[in-house]
Amino acid sequence: MIIILWAVLSFLSGSLMFSYWLGRMANHNLKDIGDGNPGALNLWKAAGYSYGLAGIALDFLKGYVPLIWIVKFGSAAGFGIVLPAAAAILGHAFSPFLGWRGGKAIAVTFGVWSALTGFAASLAYAVILAVLLAGSRLFTKGRPTSSEADGFQVVLGMLLLSVYLFARGYSGAILLCWLASFLLLAYTHRRELQRFFVQYSHSRER
Repeated sequence: MIIILWAVLSFLSGSLMFSYWLGRMANHNLKDIGDGNPGALNLWKAAGYSYGLAGIALDFLKGYVPLIWIVKFGSAAGFGIVLPAAAAILGHAFSPFLGWRGGKAIAVTFGVWSALTGFAASLAYAVILAVLLAGSRLFTKGRPTSSEADGFQVVLGMLLLSVYLFARGYSGAILLCWLASFLLLAYTHRRELQRFFVQYSHSRER
């Protein structure tokens, strides 16, 4: 029963759309900016770096705070951590405050993994994304990457994170948390992935 309670609290924490609300405070509706994602990146584009950094920090914390509390005080152990970890990301992707719609859940995912692994896996994920971005910039000769390529890198990076988790011998519960994170990021980036593979298939046909 305590696991269900923590899952509900994690979901509610994740569903707090800080970036969207900060955008409204700055007289911007993030749904009308860029791809309409109510997250920190669109907040940055609309209102500048100060708002963007605040959005990133708050979105990170809404994943980090409930999970670090659970981990620190042992409210859920073993596989009991999986549901609250997934719930925080789900809350951002399906926020009741935005009609059960939400954002891409990147910052909140970093928050969850920072709490689960003491920042180890989130740092590894950041390094993987940096390497993928560098490789992409090298391939495109320094040209800015597309939103489709960025989405593909986010999901591919999470897939590659599994190699790190296996190599470090993390528990089955952590690996199940990874599977949930991977599937949720694949879902929130589904449109970018679809367009990326369509573009890739067209380029192969030329």
